[in-house]
Amino acid sequence: MFAMDHAATALLIKRRFPTVHIAPILIAVQAMELAWVALNFMGIERTTTEATVRSVADLHLSYMPYSHSVAVPLGAALIAWLVIELGFRRAALGRAVALGIASHLMLDLLTHGRDIVLFPGLASPKLGTGLYDAAPFTAFLIEMAYGLACWRIYRGGAAMLALIVLGNFANLSLLSVSIPGPESYLAGRPLLVVGLVFAQIVITLFLVGVLSRRSPGIPGDAHDLRVSAAEPRAAVLPRRT
Repeated sequence: MFAMDHAATALLIKRRFPTVHIAPILIAVQAMELAWVALNFMGIERTTTEATVRSVADLHLSYMPYSHSVAVPLGAALIAWLVIELGFRRAALGRAVALGIASHLMLDLLTHGRDIVLFPGLASPKLGTGLYDAAPFTAFLIEMAYGLACWRIYRGGAAMLALIVLGNFANLSLLSVSIPGPESYLAGRPLLVVGLVFAQIVITLFLVGVLSRRSPGIPGDAHDLRVSAAEPRAAVLPRRT
């Protein structure tokens, strides 16, 4: 799934955990992709392209057993939950972050080509519905519908709706071979692909974070923090002398 709708997932999690600031949720939903960006630039994971790029089917996530295996993100989600909830006693934050990390894997399995392994070192089976390879426009429709569902459940405003719609249409030429776009410049430039993905991540996370504070249906984060601070705490009994 593209960056816009991973970012939109943060709205669902924010709706479920309204007292958690949206910033750590936004980082969590894109933790896998941020790891993928870093590992590609370090040369540990690898992306390749066809000689001609007309759609996302011509971009290949050839080797990404660490950022996009099943075991690593689920393990990271479990560790995040244990450390934050059990270690720091922040139950809502721990669950929101863990859910955010795991959500990225679930959404990628929904649309990716068969390029997600179970854990590093295991070459097969490779998971994914294969929509990006076989039916990229169907993937576009699914991603648009999902983004709109996130907006609806969150009760977002008009600006958030416009962002999700435009953010999905920005990727339309990559998801339809009949619509020309700048993707031809990506051929033979895998690190340019990685850089553009990173740019999308940063832009969409920033804009969703800003616009989420203007939602009519969910209190803004500043209010949430005051609510969280005002939550009843265990009474501290005076020491006996």
